[in-house]
Formats: sequence, structure tokens, C-alpha cells
Amino acid sequence: MVKEIQLRINLVEEAQPNILVQKSAGFLKIGVDDISGIKVLRKSIDARKPQIILNYKVAVYIKEPLPKTSQYHFNYQDVSNAKPIHIIGFGPAGMYAALRCIELGFKPLVFERGKNVQERRRDIKAINQDHIVNEDSNYCFGEGGAGTYSDGKLYTRSLKRGDVRRIFENLVYHGATEQILIDAHPHIGTNKLPKVVQNIRETILKYGGEIHFETRVVDFTVKTGKIKSIQLQNGLEIPVSRVILATGHSARDIFYLLFKKKIALEAKSFAMGVRVEHPQHIIDSIQYHCKGDRNALLPAASYALVQQVNERGVYSFCMCPGGFIVPAATAMGEVVVNGMSPSKRNNLFANSGIVVEINADKDLYKYEQFGPLKGLEYQKDLEKLAFTAGGRTQSAPAQRLTDFVIGKLSNDLNPTSYQPGLNSAPLHSLLPKFIGSRLRKGFEAFGQKMKGYYTVEANVVGVESRTSSPVCIPRNDYLEHPEVSGLFPCGEGGGYAGGIVSAAMDGERCAEAAIKGL
Repeated sequence: MVKEIQLRINLVEEAQPNILVQKSAGFLKIGVDDISGIKVLRKSIDARKPQIILNYKVAVYIKEPLPKTSQYHFNYQDVSNAKPIHIIGFGPAGMYAALRCIELGFKPLVFERGKNVQERRRDIKAINQDHIVNEDSNYCFGEGGAGTYSDGKLYTRSLKRGDVRRIFENLVYHGATEQILIDAHPHIGTNKLPKVVQNIRETILKYGGEIHFETRVVDFTVKTGKIKSIQLQNGLEIPVSRVILATGHSARDIFYLLFKKKIALEAKSFAMGVRVEHPQHIIDSIQYHCKGDRNALLPAASYALVQQVNERGVYSFCMCPGGFIVPAATAMGEVVVNGMSPSKRNNLFANSGIVVEINADKDLYKYEQFGPLKGLEYQKDLEKLAFTAGGRTQSAPAQRLTDFVIGKLSNDLNPTSYQPGLNSAPLHSLLPKFIGSRLRKGFEAFGQKMKGYYTVEANVVGVESRTSSPVCIPRNDYLEHPEVSGLFPCGEGGGYAGGIVSAAMDGERCAEAAIKGL
């Protein structure tokens, strides 16, 4: 017999810090000797009041053994000689599409423009230290996609798109900590993700799949409304019948290719802005109501903020406690920033994207000549502007938060986690008024919601422009492109996901849809 109960643990600061007082929400009328095991099912932190509560949901096993295995089983089978499914891109969507193909008895043939995780490290080092961007291997492109080297947060609202628990269990199967099955806001960490990604690759290869790195797809052949072949950068043409297009939101060459071939695309709404960085102790003091160091039992504090400003949302995005700001450009001549955290979230800084909603239909009227690519061109212009303002390297333009809001160039900047360095620039006037004015009002409002957030000790760093794809590749109820039979737009690049988990679920769905047609 199993009973589920709730535990509430109060963190009390007295003469001796970190004293635990445990209170049970209910009582089990059974002897302690009858309890054969306890398993934590869920953990969350309630820090809304000065008295901080740790909430645990636990399963108590009574006179029966604690289960040793997961309820999920991944029935991978040898697909060496099976029918192929071609997958372009090896980020979360492409990886999970490949794993699902193997479960269903089909052979995934994966083409990834970037390098494997080990070789990719050299190119990431070159961005940070030498300001050199490899257009095929960077923080966005390569094995595992943008997720590998940008944090590994697993929170998603896409609960109706698939089995979230199954995605998590598969990550654990491939080496992620079981803690992601428990935490309310699970996170793997950029230092641990490369090994998980490598293990997924080894599973695919072990069961007969193929993965071709440094292999960029440059063209498609479509005849009578069906995809017939793909062409690689090396000139090789490969016949295909089912293609899962999982190239991510930064593969602009794919959008241009589809547009050139007059394959339907749609402009979609997205968001752009800046990344703000505080010393972590400031966020801890606000969220945990403490004056000194946070309680040792508490993780680095995070936050989520949103404010309506002039009929547009201004909100925090990809908040990284105890993390780093990283250069996420995919080409020379642009500056893009993103955030990540190691598994322990033990860096001295907290950073978050603060972005403004951009309505593709209402806000981009000056870019109408670009049709469905208008958002992409708007994105590019802002990234080029950041490159120039940063000093024409990967150094990023920045201002103190208070100077940004009052419209003053910063004489100096705060310390930062951003390795390529910061360059003082008037972001308040460089950003389009549509974005900059809303951000300034948004920061003022956030300072009212979180006392201490609006501080001279914070930097604003530009630009945060790759929150999601500005282009949607349409698909029908069967997840195929409505004009190209056999082409399955997938994940963030297609406009159907917004993070690791939703992209992984979409990858599985597209694999199932592609196989169903066979």
C-alpha cells in the first residue's frame, strides 16, 4: 500500500542558523516499522513571506518494497537495416525525433551542421576569448543545439503537447540527475548537459542510427508537391521521402532557402530586448527576505516578472540564477546575448532576459517589403547595431540599469560574467523607441515589485534577440507542410516550441507523424 502525504518544512533563523522545524500536513496511523520506504515526488519553495517553506510531496510505502526502476521503459531496437527517416538538425527536437524513430523501428539519418560537443568547445572558447564566430559551430549550432551550452532549464507550460514526464525520464536514462523528476523548476546545468547529449548520441549510434556532423543541408528538391531529395554542402544529393526539419530558431539560411523556393512561410510574433545582470546576493536578499547570505539550504534565488506597458508585455525570459551571460551570435558582424547556469548555480551573478512583445502584424510595418521574413530582418538590424555599439567585436554594449532608465551614458560599468567584455554605450537611445521606452518603464515597474531590483549595481546588456523564431513554417493537422508532402517542420525553428522540453516533445510527435505516413 502506498500513501501520498505533504510535508512542510519551515526554515527558521535563530541563534543557530539553518534550524529545521518539520510539520506534517497529516498523520499516518501506522507504526514506523511498517514503513518500508519513502520517495520524494515533488519539491518546491514558497518564499512569498519572510517565513520560508519547503514543500515536499512524498510517497510512503507501507509493507511493500520501494520500486527500483522507472515506470517508463524505452524499447530501443536495432534499426540498422530499417527504413530511413531523415532528420535535419540535432538539437532537442532532432535528438528526440531520432530516439523515437528507433523505438518505432525506423532508422534515423541525422544531418547536423555543427560539431559534436567535444569539438564544439573549441569554437565556443574562440567566441569568448578571440571574438571569432564560427557560423556552423557556436552556442546555437552543434550537437544538442542551443540547449547544450545554454543552461538546460526544463520548465515548460506545454503540458498538453505530450508526456513531459517521459521527456524527463529519458534524460535521466541518459545520465541526468533524478532531481529533475522532483524539482518544481528542474534544471540540469550547462556543465552536465554535454555528457547527457553525448549519451543520447551513443544510444542512437548503438541501435543503428546515423549522425553526420559538420554536414549542412543547403537545398531541397521538390517535385509535384513532394520532397524528393536534399543536397549537402559537399555537393552530395540524397533521395528522401520523409524529412523532419529541426534546425532551430537561428538557422536563417533555411528560412531564406524556403522563401527563395516559394515554399510558404509566415511571420510570427516574438520578443526582443536586453539582458540584465545583478549580483546574485541582491536577488537573494529580495526573494528570501534576508540581509546577509541566504540560508545554506536554499538555492540561488530566481525571479519571474511581467508588466504591461503601452499594450505590450514586458517580461523576464530565461532567468539564470548563479549564472553567466554568453555570446550567442551565429555570424560575424552581430552581437547576441543569452544566459546559462551551471548545475550548482554558484556563480556570483544573476541574469535574465528582459524583453518586449513584438506583434508581427502591427509593429513591423516598416519591414513589410520582406514579407514573412520581416521579423528576421528586424532581428538582424538590431544585432548589427549591437555589434557596432559594442566596438565591432563580441564585446556587448551595456549601461548601468539606473542610467538606462534615466537616459544617461554610463561613465563606468559594474563587474560582469560576460567573458568577451562590455562596452559602455547609450542603449537607451540606440534601441528602437518601440522597445527602449517600454523597457525603461518596465524596469521602473519591476523596481516597485521587487524592492532593490532597480539598482546602480545592475548592468543592462544588449541585445537579447533570439527568444524564439520570428518565422513560422506552417504545417497541417498531420504535422506536414501544407504544400510539401513529406516535410515536417519541427521544434523551435518551425515555430512550435519554446525550450528544451517542448522541442523534445515536438520532435517525438513529428517522428510519429512521419512514420505513420509510411
